[in-house]
Amino acid sequence: MTALHRIIVGYDGSDFSMQALDWAMDECELRELPLTVTHAWRWPYGKAPEEARLHLRKAAEHVLHHGADCARSCSTITDITADLFEGSAGERLVELSAGADLVVIGSRGLGAVARSVVGSVTAYVAAHAHAPVIIVRGAGPIPVPADPGPVVLGLSPATPDEALEFAFGEAALRRLPLVVTHAVHLQAMAWGTAMAPVPDVESLIRAGQEGMRERLTPWCERYPEVQADPRAVVATAKEALRAASADASLVVVGAARARHRSGHLGTVVRAMVESAACPVAVVPVPAVRPQEEVDDRTSSAPEG
Repeated sequence: MTALHRIIVGYDGSDFSMQALDWAMDECELRELPLTVTHAWRWPYGKAPEEARLHLRKAAEHVLHHGADCARSCSTITDITADLFEGSAGERLVELSAGADLVVIGSRGLGAVARSVVGSVTAYVAAHAHAPVIIVRGAGPIPVPADPGPVVLGLSPATPDEALEFAFGEAALRRLPLVVTHAVHLQAMAWGTAMAPVPDVESLIRAGQEGMRERLTPWCERYPEVQADPRAVVATAKEALRAASADASLVVVGAARARHRSGHLGTVVRAMVESAACPVAVVPVPAVRPQEEVDDRTSSAPEG
């Protein structure tokens, strides 16, 4: 089952998925979109009597209906679909993401081992989904803070436009300021005859801020209601975003273009998914952008 313009939430009855459900309901109400609550189950012990499988399926149905009923009773969403799937939860969420505006999941589920910082399903979906994925980390949206923090966007020259569009859109929907963080990298210095010169930190920061303003100008014009605050920080990207997440409502990071070929998250994205102090949105880049499709057709067209 796929449907355009929906929000998908993975639900397994855990506290993590309850927080994800609450965030997904909030997104649906803000965007005026329908909600699909999905739950996947599978028999984990090899061959089994049909009666045992039916018993497990009934238990899965109970979990799913509990999540859907919670959404119906705790929100104003009028279109809520319950999706039960036998198989991999990660693969089902990725499949549904192809026809969705957004996927929301918890940082871990009931199947995550205690030592895992992030569940395997969460990592798989973040690395393969076709739509933006919000991983609800930290305290989550329960209870709703009286003074919510800003949306934070990690910005580098490689950050895709899709991540900027999502961050500005989310800040506009939630009526929150947008803090744009750019990590300024200093050249490594080594003592000895070939020691590198001491970097001019102030010049590097100014250059970073100028680059940020140039990149952000069209988005600020498109979203005049969003108060954007660009900040160049002398730190690694992971350190800068971890620090910013402490007071944020949401951190937005763009997935690398190569992600769709490798199925792996970049180091910065992975660090945020595993250790941010607030929910994290991972925004994918389409395997082929619309303009690139046009370019490809043009370049392959016969000359006449």
